[in-house]
Amino acid sequence: MTSQIIPILMYHQVDAAPPKGSPMRGLVVSPGAFARQMAALHILGYQGKSMGDLLPYLRGEKRGKVFGITFDDGYENNLRCALPVLRRYRFTSTCYIVANQVGKTNAWDKGLGVLQVPLMNAHDLQSWIDAGQEVGSHTMNHANLSTLSSEEQAFEISQSKIALEAMIRQQGGVQHFCYPYGGLNKSAVQSVQAAGYLTATTTIRRRAIQGQSYNLLLPRVRVTRTTTWPQLLLKCLTAYEDRRAHDHPVEIYAP
Repeated sequence: MTSQIIPILMYHQVDAAPPKGSPMRGLVVSPGAFARQMAALHILGYQGKSMGDLLPYLRGEKRGKVFGITFDDGYENNLRCALPVLRRYRFTSTCYIVANQVGKTNAWDKGLGVLQVPLMNAHDLQSWIDAGQEVGSHTMNHANLSTLSSEEQAFEISQSKIALEAMIRQQGGVQHFCYPYGGLNKSAVQSVQAAGYLTATTTIRRRAIQGQSYNLLLPRVRVTRTTTWPQLLLKCLTAYEDRRAHDHPVEIYAP
């Protein structure tokens, strides 16, 4: 039996676009575009899954028409604009939270001139979970782990799990991680494993392969403001995204 190919979508914000010329404007997907993308996959019989719900498929324990849905950073607009669409189709998703910025703004982007917008607070996070969605970790401070010492990496990775678990009630705790900026190295991956996470997602561009993709170095399909629903289907259902994958020495990080 051939291994199933599983796309894991990477979103950031779902909201009205900031003014033209704004830095990182492309990471803000409109609510209408998001709704059309989810509808297109739903019509084709696909089910959107959080990383926890997707894990049995990644391990090869289940097979089916599934794809992962992830949101980086924990923007309040994910709750306001994305959740109603997810609930409409009974999709689940994982939102990766920067533990030290809960209830604040995307301060890590401020120096780049990126518009500061609200992040979910603890009450919002619990509402997200209670609505059937999932919370994962995105470090304590949105740290680029590839620039830190192994001790600093371990703090950012393990302490964020502890801090989030003290903040929310989620069955099983916080079991899924995402590397900010896609920054990682071997010691970062080892710290993720030591902290007890079950999956970790990267910015590596390609679809995951059931039973073959190392679950602490999972690739994703990036979705931007200009991604139309036909383009998303192309990325998810064909080798388009796999061919565009940049070289990345994934193998050296896997045990």
